[in-house]
This record gives sequence, C-alpha cells and structure tokens, in this order.
Amino acid sequence: MPSSTRREAEPMRDRVRLRDADENDLDLLRHWDEQPHVVAADPNDDWGWETELRRRPDWRELLIAEVDDGAGWRPLGFIQIIDPAREDSHYWGEVAADLRAIDIWIGEASDLGRGFGTEMMRQALVRCFAADEVVAALIDPLASNVRAHAFYERFGFRFVERRWFGDDDCFVYRLDRSDWASQDP
Repeated sequence: MPSSTRREAEPMRDRVRLRDADENDLDLLRHWDEQPHVVAADPNDDWGWETELRRRPDWRELLIAEVDDGAGWRPLGFIQIIDPAREDSHYWGEVAADLRAIDIWIGEASDLGRGFGTEMMRQALVRCFAADEVVAALIDPLASNVRAHAFYERFGFRFVERRWFGDDDCFVYRLDRSDWASQDP
C-alpha cells in the first residue's frame, strides 16, 4: 500500500471491526441479500443463512463487519473466509491445502465508496495470513464486475483464470503471501 494510502487508512482501522456472525444476524443478512448491488455481485447464490449461521466448521469464518459511525457500532458488511481444500461443498474443486478464499460485501449501497470495503478486506487478509501455513488468498468476482477487479488488483491480487462456478462466469484472482507481506498491512 503506498504511504499516502496507508496514512489515509489509519483512522479507518479504528472505525471498522470484525465479529463472528450468529443467528441474531439472520434478518440483517437476508435484508442485505436483497439489496440490488449485492444481488448484482452474487446473483445465483443461496447462502442458506438459517442453517449456515448455526454451523461452526473449523474451516470457515462467517464475519460481520461493523463501523463506528460516531453514534456507536453498526453492521456494515459481511465476510466469509474458508479453507477451500476443506470446505464441504467443494466449490473450488481440487485446490492446495494452504489457501484461503474470501467472500466480501458491503450491505447498504450508501456505505459503498467510503473506504469501508478497503478496511474490511485488509482485516480479512490479516486474518488469512495470520496462519503461517497459508501461502495465498483467492477471490472469485463475476467476470463482468470490473469495479471489483480493480478493487482486488489494488491489493495485489493477480488474475489467474476465467472460470464458471455453477451459473456464474467469474475471474479467479490470487494474492500470494509474499505480495501481501510487501504491502505493509
């Protein structure tokens, strides 16, 4: 991250935090799932929130990002971090055991473009690379989502391949630990 971007991001680090998602978040996640910008980025997934919020497999984290907006902490977005080699649906197919895959979105359109997503992703990557064995993180935005591509590329993610996941035409991106470490997160 360039030093000017790093300086601008510092105050955001204190304003955004991640916590475990739980059954109390069910209505919120259902609401976010219906927002046009979320549907546009993830049109064909059924997260099965009622079931998934109760499950606690050791290969996955479901997280709610919260922001301190001056009046207290409020929900901001969602992050899922998985070990794609161990994930039970085998969504990623055959992959190495030393990876993490991330899903991320901001819940309300009014929170887009304010730097929150950058801080959410930074914190997600810190979590991914906290485990010494993790060598890279993966993401799979829709091929048509050019804004997401630019967002991930700013973090150092590199395009790997164009791939279909079910009905979704996606770009697979990868961020290697060495590229992340050189950014001074």
